[in-house]
Amino acid sequence: MDAERVAVWLPGNEADYIADRMRMGESEEMAREKAAITSREFFPDGRLLASHRIYDVVADGAPVGYLWIGPQTTGDAEDWWVWDVEIAEAFRGRGYARAAMLLAEDAARALGATTLGLNVFGFNTIARHLYESLGYEPTAIQMRKPLA
Repeated sequence: MDAERVAVWLPGNEADYIADRMRMGESEEMAREKAAITSREFFPDGRLLASHRIYDVVADGAPVGYLWIGPQTTGDAEDWWVWDVEIAEAFRGRGYARAAMLLAEDAARALGATTLGLNVFGFNTIARHLYESLGYEPTAIQMRKPLA
């Protein structure tokens, strides 16, 4: 995505991130704070860090989703991360996410990555199954039980 397209994409991405964090039990205030931290860290002055890439996922010449990859915050330039991947609901179940993830691996490898990690919210079982089918393995599992 070019800078103009990122500027249009970013507010919707932030809103989705806030909604997902709230869905997993965070307060709106905490979710908004975490989104603001992410924006400051990865989009200083509203521009994506030069080391990161956001790609449109395109089918039949039209965008059907996006993929955001970049180095992990560990400081190791070979340790890359899928920061976000999303396929529009109307296009899900057609293999676009799988294709995007395979392309993410190729792009990260070409940019010097030796590993590619990601986070998936616990409620997103469809994505978890996709990532497992692609060979991703859990490195940590957080669990929570609501107390009445």
